[in-house]
Amino acid sequence: MQAALAGFALGMSLIVAIGAQNAFVLRQGIVRAHVFPVAAICAASDAVLIAAGVAGFGALTGALPWLETAMRWVGAAFLLWYGLRSWRAAWRGEGALRAGAAAGSLRAAVLTCLALTWLNPHVYLDTVMLLGAVSAQYEDRIGFALGAMAASVLFFFTLAYAGRLLAPVFARPAAWRVLDLGIGAVMLALAARLASGQ
Repeated sequence: MQAALAGFALGMSLIVAIGAQNAFVLRQGIVRAHVFPVAAICAASDAVLIAAGVAGFGALTGALPWLETAMRWVGAAFLLWYGLRSWRAAWRGEGALRAGAAAGSLRAAVLTCLALTWLNPHVYLDTVMLLGAVSAQYEDRIGFALGAMAASVLFFFTLAYAGRLLAPVFARPAAWRVLDLGIGAVMLALAARLASGQ
């Protein structure tokens, strides 16, 4: 139980910070579109990465130093594109929120979610390497991993479904513009950070 609680606490602390993936999950929750698949993809992806880290997959980036650089540049390019797209939506003022609108198809939502998750090199540093390294301190590494996975499931489903509570606020075009501007700023800041190697 101690290992599971430690994994839960560390896992939660790593995913609570606002980032590209979290901003996307929140947006999907607000528009009430593809909420369950998006949250499930995020939680399942984290589970795979956590399991890989606890199993020692972090050694891969040590064996292939070019892999981190390649992931960093691909991730930065994707975040730049997504951030500029959000700013364009804010500039155009595409109207008030309508449930299911502006979300696109399920396929588009899934692909965007996968890209925001798997093209982010920080997810490998945090989830795979850091959680993997910390788990080595515990005799019950499986309990540690399960605790971290539980934190991910709780966080992503709470974030996705809590977005529905904000839907009345985003019935106004001005609120939606502010959100798109904020999401764009987060994405561009993360892209700049990745490009600078931080």
